[in-house]
Amino acid sequence: MQLAAEAAALGEVPVGCVVYQNGRILGEGRNRRELRRDALAHAEIEAIRQACRAMGGWRLTGCVLCVTLEPCAMCAGAIANARIPTVYFGAADHRFGAYGGLFDLREQPLNHIPGVHGGLMAEESTALLQGFFERLRHP
Repeated sequence: MQLAAEAAALGEVPVGCVVYQNGRILGEGRNRRELRRDALAHAEIEAIRQACRAMGGWRLTGCVLCVTLEPCAMCAGAIANARIPTVYFGAADHRFGAYGGLFDLREQPLNHIPGVHGGLMAEESTALLQGFFERLRHP
């Protein structure tokens, strides 16, 4: 939630993500698409990149990814490619979510399908997102 709030303070959609293993944070990220002018600068991608560097490889088996908003198709693909076994997310994303919000990538014949658990701090995540977009519409 802190990373999401930091993103919002920078004018970014408030999404924060942490990748950890055995209670140790290996990577963290927040949305930076506007700041970096980069469509790929999602919180999950940033956190996965850091975790890969910390682990010394691209396989993040044994890790857990927690994010405030349901991952999009790009991020869900990165999660599968990194072999992250467990994902927790807060708010569902009915416009772009790839774990049941818009569609469910786990229904495809991928070589890795993570366990996904939605609703972690969903009320807080949703309130942060709604407040952010409300301030954009009515400054």
